[in-house]
Amino acid sequence: MLAPRAAVVLTVWEPVRSWAPYDPATILSAPLSRLASRELGLDEITRDLGREFLQRGLELAAVAGFRCEGRSEKGKPWQIICQVADELDAEPIVMGARGLGRLESALLGSVSTAVIFHSKRPVLLIPHHKAGGT
Repeated sequence: MLAPRAAVVLTVWEPVRSWAPYDPATILSAPLSRLASRELGLDEITRDLGREFLQRGLELAAVAGFRCEGRSEKGKPWQIICQVADELDAEPIVMGARGLGRLESALLGSVSTAVIFHSKRPVLLIPHHKAGGT
C-alpha cells in the first residue's frame, strides 16, 4: 500500500534515569532506578539496544521495498515520534503495537495510543500478532 516510497525508520530510546514513576508502587524505587542507571550504564545499554532495533527496522523496510533512512533519537517516545513526523511532514505515521492488554497498557503506558491522541497526522497502526496464530 505504501511502497515504493521514501521512509524514515525511527527508533526512540528513553534514558532510564528520566523514567517517571506512574504508579504508586514505583514512587519509592524511582531514586534507586536513577542511581542504578548511572552505575550500571543502563542508558548506554538502552541506546545501543535502540540502535540494534533501528538496524532491524531498516532491513525490514528495505525488504518491503522502501527507500529508507534511519534515525535514532533520545526522549519521550510519543513526543519524539510526533515531533519527527511534523519535521518530515510524514503522512502517515506507521507504527506497530506491542499487543498489550488494557491492564498492561494502563500500567506501562501505550506509545501508539499517545501518538494517535497527540498527533495531527494520520497514523497507521500495525497490530502485533503473537506466535501460534493467537
